Amino acid sequence: MPTPIYLSPPHLSGQELALLQQTLASNWIAPLGQNLDTFEQQVANYCAMPYALAVNSGTAAIHLGLKLLDVQPGDYVICPTLTFAATANPIVYQGATPIFIDSEPQTWNMSPEWLAEALAHCRRANLPLKAVIVVHLYGQPAAMTEITELCRRYEVPILEDAAEALGASYQATKAGAWGDVGVFSFNGNKIITTSAGGMLLVKEEVLRQKALYWATQAKADLPYYHHEAIGYNYRLSNVLAALGIAQMQVLEQRIAARRANFMYYQSALREYSQIQFQEEITHSFSNRWLTCLTFTDKSLPDKIRMALAVSHIEARPIWKPLHLQPVFQHFPYFGEQIAEDLFARGLCLPSGSALSPDELAQIVAIITGQLPQG
Repeated sequence: MPTPIYLSPPHLSGQELALLQQTLASNWIAPLGQNLDTFEQQVANYCAMPYALAVNSGTAAIHLGLKLLDVQPGDYVICPTLTFAATANPIVYQGATPIFIDSEPQTWNMSPEWLAEALAHCRRANLPLKAVIVVHLYGQPAAMTEITELCRRYEVPILEDAAEALGASYQATKAGAWGDVGVFSFNGNKIITTSAGGMLLVKEEVLRQKALYWATQAKADLPYYHHEAIGYNYRLSNVLAALGIAQMQVLEQRIAARRANFMYYQSALREYSQIQFQEEITHSFSNRWLTCLTFTDKSLPDKIRMALAVSHIEARPIWKPLHLQPVFQHFPYFGEQIAEDLFARGLCLPSGSALSPDELAQIVAIITGQLPQG
């Protein structure tokens, strides 16, 4: 059986084992220790944000971020429809209502036009709107100038879901540093990984301390167990933070490799007019976490995905829009059918940072073999 080619597998730096051995030898294996402090500082410094809190998933970071923004039962939170469910799930955890926004066709991110419509509607209807979640889809930054201006005008804070976009930037500001709160994921498929993990970025120490309190079961600073609030078991392990330290050392290399993958695919497929790639808009820098494209013929994505699967190569459809998901379809939606169309015509190609030239050539050969000739 040939070696499988996965969509976005982990890629170790070679330094992880030594750091793990040091951590185990120290016996600091709980969610407390020097590795956590170091990893948090690395990410905060990289993004030019004052404070960071390492947690056990990007979802946990979003949940804590919404709590920091005082999202409560009966409130509303705006978020894009074209994203992973983890963006919206914490809204519902808090008893709030998500309002889904359509994509714009260039970057596939939240449409500023439809965001403006939703913000105006919330004001007219006097809805308690507590936050706007912005996602940088597949590593491509959203149109943050327009989005930030709209949110400032309507006095609504931004939670920046940069789970897929570590290392991306817009107008020289790193993804994760535009919002009032920033979030990253270090899941096994992300550009760097801690196996499972996430990071919350904030601008005030008091906010970090509040999030840390919630993330460690809301235990009061007393000699006995005393709780005045509901807490969560959200802190990252000091062991997994060792992986993060090692991975941060190669982040720029991983970004360069993913961008090289994109450029290879784009160059190899440039003559096929039925293929369009997710755009990198002016003043933005995508980390190209995943290389994603659309086909004019809606039958091609699944046809190509299955042809790749025969050779044990993994490709995936674009995210299914959340307003089409059974669990979310009763919530408000502002838009047309841009996200639906992207879902129908889109495909995510293998994008791992360890892909070899031969593997890339094999993938392209299978794709072109399924395209109409002439």
